Amino acid sequence: MKKLLSVLFVYTSFCSFAQDQLNYQQPPAIMRDLLLAPTTPSVSLDSKAEWMLIMERSSYPSIAELAEPELRIGGLRMNPANFSASRAGSVTKISLRNIASKTDYPIQGIPADLHAGNIQWSPDQTKFAFIHTSDTRVDLYVVTIATKSAQKINQLPLNTLPGFSFAWAGNEKLVYKTVPVNRNPMPEKKPAPSGPVVQESLGKKGASRTYQDLIKNPYDEEMFAYLTTAQLMVNDFKSEQALGTPDIYSLVSVSPDNNYILVSTVANPFSYLVPYNGFPQRVYIMNMKGVIVKTVASNPSEEGAPIGFDDVPEYPRSFQWRTDVPATVVYVQAVDKGMGRSKSEFRDAVYAINPLSQEPPVELFKTHKRFQGIIWGDKEHAIVYESMFSDRKTRMNLYNPTTGKLDSLFERSSNDAYSDIGTPMTRKNEFGKNTLIIQKEKEILLRSQGSSPDGDMPLLQSMDLTTGKRTPLWRCTPPYYETVMDIIDPEKGIFLTSRESTTETQNYYLRDLKKPAPAGMPLTTFKNPYPQLDGVTKIKVSYKRADNIDLTGDLYLPKDYSATKNGALPVIIWAYPREYKSAADAAQVRGSKYTFTRLNWGSPIYWVTQGYAVLDNAEMPIVGEGDKEPNDQFIPQLYLNAHAAIQHLAILGVGDSNRVAVGGHSYGAFMTANLLAHTNLFKAGIARSGAYNRTLTPFGFQAEERTYWQAPDVYYNMSPFSFADKIKTPLLLIHGEMDNNTGTFPIQSERLYNAIKGHGGTVRYVQLPYESHGYAARENLLHMLWEQHQWLEKYVKNSGK
Repeated sequence: MKKLLSVLFVYTSFCSFAQDQLNYQQPPAIMRDLLLAPTTPSVSLDSKAEWMLIMERSSYPSIAELAEPELRIGGLRMNPANFSASRAGSVTKISLRNIASKTDYPIQGIPADLHAGNIQWSPDQTKFAFIHTSDTRVDLYVVTIATKSAQKINQLPLNTLPGFSFAWAGNEKLVYKTVPVNRNPMPEKKPAPSGPVVQESLGKKGASRTYQDLIKNPYDEEMFAYLTTAQLMVNDFKSEQALGTPDIYSLVSVSPDNNYILVSTVANPFSYLVPYNGFPQRVYIMNMKGVIVKTVASNPSEEGAPIGFDDVPEYPRSFQWRTDVPATVVYVQAVDKGMGRSKSEFRDAVYAINPLSQEPPVELFKTHKRFQGIIWGDKEHAIVYESMFSDRKTRMNLYNPTTGKLDSLFERSSNDAYSDIGTPMTRKNEFGKNTLIIQKEKEILLRSQGSSPDGDMPLLQSMDLTTGKRTPLWRCTPPYYETVMDIIDPEKGIFLTSRESTTETQNYYLRDLKKPAPAGMPLTTFKNPYPQLDGVTKIKVSYKRADNIDLTGDLYLPKDYSATKNGALPVIIWAYPREYKSAADAAQVRGSKYTFTRLNWGSPIYWVTQGYAVLDNAEMPIVGEGDKEPNDQFIPQLYLNAHAAIQHLAILGVGDSNRVAVGGHSYGAFMTANLLAHTNLFKAGIARSGAYNRTLTPFGFQAEERTYWQAPDVYYNMSPFSFADKIKTPLLLIHGEMDNNTGTFPIQSERLYNAIKGHGGTVRYVQLPYESHGYAARENLLHMLWEQHQWLEKYVKNSGK
């Protein structure tokens, strides 16, 4: 009898702590319909604006689709059934529109159950190609515009791992990778290991970030090699010819003149500490017959490479073709041993290699900061970017490829949006590659967000490369948010824009600078996918925190709401903290008050339909000026930000300061848990896929470059896990079961849940099956909305009832 009572006690104790076993639930119907509303199609124009592709994307996949086989190895997530990345989004419908006649044409020969990706125009834009992914294979299709028909050109199934799918080699050839013929059977996992997995360090530094999905054992190594090994092919639409031998190709790039292929292959030993792009690699150039004509580099594993934000490996990196000449490879190599904190006049040097020359690489120029990229133009003009994280400065340079001269054009703080002059516009040259648009032999065109105290107002301007003078050519005007997408004819001043407003969804227009038509010629007439939100008010609110830093947020109020009639509403504040080295930069207005309201799966705006005031994109700047680091005052500044937002909504009369929830995703979840641990401002919190114990990310996180051992107090005090005993405000934790983001392992939520529970706090932990850092499955998303809705209704709207 005593033994039976003991068993019953254990059983009832277990049941009292058992996990809730729920079937999938659904939120209110209006929220469900908003989530499942069709997305606005995307478009792609040829360079002459004669033809336009209209592409419709799939809605959220089912949980059954997410449950399909997936291997997570070497930093990749792979579908072993078809040798492609798992869970890739896809285009489900492609139609062709003649812009002059405004006639839409179906395309014959496209697969019925289309799952298209990587859609690319041919260089002469008489064709476009795409990959189609089925359950068992990936195929390559070419669509000819003249016939409006598609042709599958490959015989062997494609292998798109670890990332490359195909590239045009002129107008009549494509280069791609296939699954090798006569390959060995897939490795079988033995039921019992042959021995332990051993890693060893022999005194050499080997710090690394907290990566997910790494290789963990010899079987993982076998599977990684089996799934990623591919045969390179060239296809002239009649037959496919093998190039070289099967290998693990991480880079495949065709030269502008279509005579060579720049290749990078992954080699053993595979690392257990870094993803595949940090494995040893061999870089070489082959001709179109598969013969290697030049070895460019043989790089070791990135294990042990410095990990500071301004640090880089000491060996060559960033291999690419020059786009302005037939066949020249350029690459970058550190001249400061890759150590960004070291004293050095120069940081990087850029080199060029000719595949047919026996001469060593030629140095083109050196940069004082870290090289960030180059936009090639003509024989006298190229734009070079360099920057450093340590001083938050970015520099735009003018490079003369003929003389080798490098001159600074413009420098600004990378946090200073107001001073951003924009990005140079490009067009295709004789090789079909994008190069700078250069007018009057000295001017480039810049496309800018046009950030200002009034919000973003995109503009197009020219810049004189001799004097630096900028001349505005066009700017969007209220009540629209309109941005330049592409230049169709720079000489005639014709360009493509995307336009929207608070009441009109995104549509595309052709504008002519020489004709002052108010809207240009409309190319699309996409309809509002969210009629349920008609009448909802959106306001860009501005307010100050206690130390006088200006803050903003996007406030949404329910349809027909009036503060005098309806009174103060329950509030949801949704945010994501960002670090700044300048209070002035932190105070800048970001975003636009004229944009159309879009709902993604993670948005808090759904609750404006449920009687809440929603403050989305609430600014949460963390500032550390001079020698101070932002995170040294992370918690006090979080309080200032949150308190200011709550008080401002109360002053407006729209927000009930006693019924406020806070929420966020990833670093926003980290913020949420900290606010609940250190303040009493909120009735509830929602934290999705966050990291809460910073000792589990000891070599840096977000914008924190110091390691745990350099700043242990910062890591401890910023970890809400350290203060789990103080979290008494109800907290809903949600996490994807298969989170793939650096540092946000599901164990972060599991351990915080247990810590809060162990101290008697009110907490609920929901783990979504098969989900990554971003969630995808329809059933999971609807259930997530239901969970959040139940939490908000119980602990915020109806708190105290």
